[in-house]
Amino acid sequence: MVKHQPLQQVYEKQLCLSFLTGIYGCRWKRYQRSHDDSSKWECAWFIILCSTFSLLLFWAYFWLEAHNDYNQFNWLLYNRSGEWKDRTVPILATTAVGFSYITFLMILALCHISLGQQLNLYWIHKVGVLAALITTVSGVVSIDDVWGDEWDIILISLQSTGPFLHIGALAAVTALGWLVAEHVVRAERTSKCCFHMILLLVYLSVLLALYMAPLAISSPCIMDKNSLKSRPDVIGRRGAPMLAPENTLMSFNKALQQGVSSLEADVTVSLDGVPFLMRDRTLKRTTDIAKVFPDRQHEDASLFNWTEIRSLNAGQWFLENDPFWTVGSLTGRDRNRIRNLTVCSLVEMLRLAARANRSALLYLRRPPPEHPHYKTWIMDTLWAVQRSGISQKRVTWTPDTDRGRVRGLQQTSLEKLSVEELRHRGISSLTLRYSQASNKDIQDFLANNMSVTVYPVNEPWLYSVLWCSGVSSVSSDTPQVLRKVPYPIWLMSPDKYCLVWITSDLVSIAIVIGIFIFQNYHVIRWRMSGMQNYNPEQIMLSAVARRPSRDVNIMKEKLIFSEVSNGVTSTDEHLYPENGYDIGQYK
Repeated sequence: MVKHQPLQQVYEKQLCLSFLTGIYGCRWKRYQRSHDDSSKWECAWFIILCSTFSLLLFWAYFWLEAHNDYNQFNWLLYNRSGEWKDRTVPILATTAVGFSYITFLMILALCHISLGQQLNLYWIHKVGVLAALITTVSGVVSIDDVWGDEWDIILISLQSTGPFLHIGALAAVTALGWLVAEHVVRAERTSKCCFHMILLLVYLSVLLALYMAPLAISSPCIMDKNSLKSRPDVIGRRGAPMLAPENTLMSFNKALQQGVSSLEADVTVSLDGVPFLMRDRTLKRTTDIAKVFPDRQHEDASLFNWTEIRSLNAGQWFLENDPFWTVGSLTGRDRNRIRNLTVCSLVEMLRLAARANRSALLYLRRPPPEHPHYKTWIMDTLWAVQRSGISQKRVTWTPDTDRGRVRGLQQTSLEKLSVEELRHRGISSLTLRYSQASNKDIQDFLANNMSVTVYPVNEPWLYSVLWCSGVSSVSSDTPQVLRKVPYPIWLMSPDKYCLVWITSDLVSIAIVIGIFIFQNYHVIRWRMSGMQNYNPEQIMLSAVARRPSRDVNIMKEKLIFSEVSNGVTSTDEHLYPENGYDIGQYK
């Protein structure tokens, strides 16, 4: 007769493991967990999760770097919808929530893999992952349609962030070596190593690509300090529009207080021939025309006479809309001044620049064909320049039409032309968007004595990159920010960068080799022990053909509770931390 020695169930608290499996797969109970291989369906969901994380990481990085152009984005959408709102706020909020959520799920999934737990993403999380993926893809498609030119900011930003992103990516991939090594070792134990060898080859290929990545990284900030040119001048783009309403006298005064070298303005001509400053085609956004002339708020701004324009308030909208989230930092005195601002004429702005001994950069918009000054708009503008008393050498002219009639003014081109064409037209400078001016183009123009002004430059990192490139000046909406950049954010000699590159690669190689040696050491110890530990739960389940997960869970539950109901204190107990049981020997 066989005599069985009863067993006693003693459970260890596994709070951390319960948290991981509970949050990720809603498997809070012990019998719901499994060390079996994940199903192909769950592996597919893990791939979807990784893809969503990668896309959201790209999306979040794009919006982080696009901060330089948030005002332009809102202005583009205003021109489409006719309503001014800061639409970056909901985009940034949803991106932050979605990225945090997906990152949290990624961490949980990697912890499951590290602990050898079966992946089983809960259905609510699957819905959340799909929602994040669809929302992000829709956002990418929409931005490509509305703001497609902005994708260039990613490549340009890599000139500033590339070396640091490389080190971060290298550290992350090196850390993943622990999971890869663990899976390769597990494949050696089970003699199922085909897939794991492919995984190892892919991992090593990615690691090798990262080791060689600096060969493709190009940044003007990797240079000798002695080659750094003088600090680029800052041009107040429409004044200082974050500190006061754009294109107003107060805005230009604020810009001069921030030490700008020049003032930039958008010029149009009124119905009676008075040049005034206005960026938009209409007066709706930056004045109170909806109250004063409600029936004409959609008319072209140039179809109003100067008396009508002067009667409009040009500051109240700034206090109400707070387009840059800066109104809260203004003093009471500044707010009172803003409430009483009117539209600024070109003569007023030029006289202010002349008194401050500063230059002016003018963007002119031609009035519509039905305008009475459609053919004389250039002469009207030149007459205003003469009336202001500013030296013509301090006024930079941008329109390509009738350049022969404005020979006394400084000439700049808004189009990237060849050096020969620029000289033929008598132009000695260029004013280009930052996406049009590569480091090579800037160097070529400077070598031919062509000064280069780049716009819009609102972020210190972009200002630093262009400083290292050698640009003469930048046009900025944030002169108060660039004023606090006395030196490029980072500057590194080529030799020092090579040293950092080689050192980081060697450290990564040493860590990866150490990880694989450590994992193989445990394999050797396991083989030398000559035995494996099992518990009744594992033995019973391994002997049963694969059934649906619900049936397996019921079997586990019956086994556990049957053992608990029949168990007494055993005289010979062995503790198995993995499952938390004390199992007596069978006799």
